[in-house]
Amino acid sequence: MKLNRRIFIGSAAAASATLSAPMVMGAAHGIPKVVVIGGGAGGATVARYLAKDSKGAIDVTLVEPTRTYYTCFFSNLYLGGFREFSSLAHTYGKLASEYGINVVHDWAVGVDKDAKTVTLAGGAVLPYDRLVLSPGIDFRDGAVPGWDVTAQQKMPHAYKAGSQTQLLKAQLEAMPQGGTFAMVAPPNPYRCPPGPYERVSMVAHHLKVNNPTGKILILDPKPKFSKQGLFQDGWSTHYDGMIEWVGPDFGGDMVEVRPDTMEVVIDGEVTKVDVCNVIPAMKAGRIAEVAGVTNDKGWAPVHAADMRSKMDDNIHILGDSSMQGDMPKSGFAANSQAKVAANAIRGALTGSKVFPAKFTNTCWSLIDTDDGIKVGASYEATDEKIAKTDGFISKTGEDAALRKATYEESVGWYDGITSDMFG
Repeated sequence: MKLNRRIFIGSAAAASATLSAPMVMGAAHGIPKVVVIGGGAGGATVARYLAKDSKGAIDVTLVEPTRTYYTCFFSNLYLGGFREFSSLAHTYGKLASEYGINVVHDWAVGVDKDAKTVTLAGGAVLPYDRLVLSPGIDFRDGAVPGWDVTAQQKMPHAYKAGSQTQLLKAQLEAMPQGGTFAMVAPPNPYRCPPGPYERVSMVAHHLKVNNPTGKILILDPKPKFSKQGLFQDGWSTHYDGMIEWVGPDFGGDMVEVRPDTMEVVIDGEVTKVDVCNVIPAMKAGRIAEVAGVTNDKGWAPVHAADMRSKMDDNIHILGDSSMQGDMPKSGFAANSQAKVAANAIRGALTGSKVFPAKFTNTCWSLIDTDDGIKVGASYEATDEKIAKTDGFISKTGEDAALRKATYEESVGWYDGITSDMFG
């Protein structure tokens, strides 16, 4: 299935057009209030859809500390030189001015589930009837021996887009001729399963153009990864001999880093590197833990039908932080889940019709110029989880025209989803 900006927006508009006019079900304090924490693919989308479709019947507040949001999706293309950094930047002006959303730039530091309030770092206390958490990911302390967030300026993770992405790009550009770029890949589950390997492709493209004797070393604790055959086929075609992947059979799961000396230790063997991109193991964004809706694995279990927390009926969790079943942790998935949650919340608060939950996802990756691949699926809500019902993936050996079309399709999707998020 191909997607482009026109189809993407069109399908969203068609879905919203079927919604009935809202009927306000009185809350104790007047208009029902929804507080959304996190302004990314899940949070911005659910806030926009709630405000747009309720037509003023729900008071929507979006809490996001940054005034400019940089998408993590497509940030790899910036590393490869295929996009400008500014093209990843989006602001919340339209959500406030055109949709009437109260956008608050602050950190959420507390959730009182009994009082149904959110406390902000600035001291404000926000009441809610429903709370939506879409905080993305945080990193697990001690996941990579030798690395913590105090080392991120020397060994950036660049898995939360923004200054970290720019830092990794600067380090890549400053790499000496013939130098080594190392990546410590994360264990499952993590944000965007093809992400580290698309990043390797984009780094390799940069090196091929600017530093052709440079090398890439992937240290991976996993025995396999998403789209592995497609990536490895592409690496052989475009970057033969440049990329070395070290899986767990050869010590990829026994890695220590030494940021001060720019060394990686692989099963006891020390290797000097010039750039080291450490992507640690992940967990739900901290506010989910603060709210008490995470499990012992660090993720937030949800009901598939409405993305409602299994620990609190008044809290919904979207995107990377949620433990929902078969969907990958991607921007597309978060956007899809946000529309399901918005429909369910609006129904609960205004009495509008609630439609059965359906989810879709596609993850595109660029390997080299005009060489795009993709994997995607459709899903439905079951009592146990979001369950995959159908899927597709690119094939090795596809002709150049199809690969170019796949890449162009991803560019159309980017324009469509960011418009869907921010208006």
